[in-house]
Formats: sequence, C-alpha cells, structure tokens
Amino acid sequence: MKKSKPESFGQHVVEHVARALEELRDPVKAIGMAAYMKTEMPFYGVQKPDRIQILRELKKDFEPANASEYADAVLFLWSQPHREEKYFAINYAHMFREFVVRDSMPIYERMIREGAWWDFVDPLSADLVGGVYSRERKALKPLMNKWSKDKDKWIRRGSLLCHLHHKHDTDHEQLFGQCLLLAGEKEFFIQKAIGWALREFSKTDPKAVKKFLRENENVLAPLSYREGAKHLIRTGAVR
Repeated sequence: MKKSKPESFGQHVVEHVARALEELRDPVKAIGMAAYMKTEMPFYGVQKPDRIQILRELKKDFEPANASEYADAVLFLWSQPHREEKYFAINYAHMFREFVVRDSMPIYERMIREGAWWDFVDPLSADLVGGVYSRERKALKPLMNKWSKDKDKWIRRGSLLCHLHHKHDTDHEQLFGQCLLLAGEKEFFIQKAIGWALREFSKTDPKAVKKFLRENENVLAPLSYREGAKHLIRTGAVR
C-alpha cells in the first residue's frame, strides 16, 4: 500500500486559516470586497477586523521553527485562491520578523510580481522589503536601484515604497535619486508612489523635502508634487 505524503508545516497553516475563514464567510461582503479591489479573485468576505483573531492564533500556535518552515507557510498561503489567504501570507511573513532577512527577498519579490496590485504590493514593499532594507541597507541598496529600472511597474513602485517607514534612517540621497529617475513616468502608480514616499519623509525632514520639491517642481509630475507637498502644506511649511 502506497503511503500518503506527510503534510508540510505550510499545509497545516493553510488548513487552519481556511477553516477559520470558512466559518466567517460572508458572500454578500465578498462581492463588495471584490468590486472595491477591481478583481475577479474570489473573497471569503472576511474583512480585516475579523481576521485579527486568526492572526493571533497563527502567532501563538504556528510559529515557524526555522527559515524553511517560514517560507513554506508564506508560500503555501500565497498559493491559495482567495484574496484573504494571500493577505494572511503577507501578514504571516511580517509577523515573524526574525525571518525578514535578505534570504527571504526572493519570496517577497515573487509575491510583488505575482500580486501586481496595490493591496499586495504596498505592504510587501513597505513592511517586508523595507524591513530587510532597514537592517541590511548596504546589501540592499544596489538591488533597490536595480528595481527602480525594472520593467515591472510594481517592482519599480516597491523600490520607492521600501523607504516609507525609515524616518531618521531614511537614505534620502537614494530616495531622491530614485524619485528623479522615475519622475518622467506616466504611470499613475509610480507618480503616486513618488509623492507618497516624499510626503512620508517630509514628516521627518521637512526642510530636505521642501528643498527637493522646490528644486524639482518642473521635473516631477504634478501628482507627485501635490502628494509630496501635502504634509508640508498642512503644517504651513509650504504655501
């Protein structure tokens, strides 16, 4: 008799998540969530507040013992058909920060390329890629520069959003350089990301961003400039 293949750690994680989501399934909400995200990918209809308890259970009962289990769980969740399961893949990846390291970058890059929409790309870029970059800046800087020139617009967006949470540790020279490199793009999601990254950094160093905006007002797209100046305008630094 042929023995069945033993379940992997990732399979156990997925089974727990799927059971929990199934119990909370709401077909009406699922339709609205899919419409809002402009996607044909199915939803269970379980919104973020209702997913929090499941995340707590994952943190308590499904902590990965090593990088292999971490990768297995993240990618197994990511491979599932429902959007909430993919959200859990991102949440799970971020929850165990000891594994948010350079060796995990191929996983995050794959998820950005395959996710190809802002609800996936933004947390992957800001929390995961940005988390690795904050710890291993010297090693990641060349890769982020390479990402800025990638053919995939979501990878290019990721190269900008990886700076979002760095505050006083922001490499402003690299950030400003990437903004200028991508300033001529017509793509909405790139123009918006430039503005978002600048606006966020302006909360930490308003003088530097004000100077950058003033010197490059005719280079940046109007959307990028407006978004980048929002906090400065709100606080009276720019009129």
